[in-house]
Amino acid sequence: MKTTTPRDVLLYYPNIIGYGRVVATLSSFYCMLFQEDRIILALALYIGSFVGDLFDGIMARKFDQCSQFGGMLDMITDRCSTAGFLVILATKTQDKYLQAVFTYLLVLDVSSHWAQMVMGYTLNQHHKSGSANAERFFLVRWFYGCYPFFGYLCVGAEFTYIIMYPILVSDMNFHGADMLYYIMYIMLPACLMKQIVNVAQLCSACYAIAEQDANKKNKS
Repeated sequence: MKTTTPRDVLLYYPNIIGYGRVVATLSSFYCMLFQEDRIILALALYIGSFVGDLFDGIMARKFDQCSQFGGMLDMITDRCSTAGFLVILATKTQDKYLQAVFTYLLVLDVSSHWAQMVMGYTLNQHHKSGSANAERFFLVRWFYGCYPFFGYLCVGAEFTYIIMYPILVSDMNFHGADMLYYIMYIMLPACLMKQIVNVAQLCSACYAIAEQDANKKNKS
């Protein structure tokens, strides 16, 4: 049986897709910051990175290449992509209230997912697994246990931000501009629900971690 080396893990197919996602995300940010007129290219790169998140998981399962490194790369890419995009959106508006909304969304997204990851680590289970979330708040169980619900909220949240970009940086005087608002109305409820789930996830994960601490203290 062939010995697997760290280099082999780094070159797993899903991890290569992950590197491509990082390049696409950083390239999209460059376009948004320095080539504001290239809206389509910037969004195409960002959406490409987002869609890549689906395929790296498929490849990992297909080729039996699931790894801790791949999970870390996936989580970092997801969270940093969303965080970076929210920062950029905040720079594209002079509205202080909208800037505050983007800032709070960033803080909530990072903190809730980080707490969920630590919760899974303390239980020695994957943070998305049914067993790790069995006693969590029902919204968290639905989010990770019902894939259509999970998909709608994740896609809805990201595409709400994606649609916000051309709204903020252009005069919306182009063919099909009205369609963006219609799509926004479809995606916005999912984005709002995703934030509710994030709050539930943060609170539920913090309680689970505190519960583990209490159990260890009581056994000592």
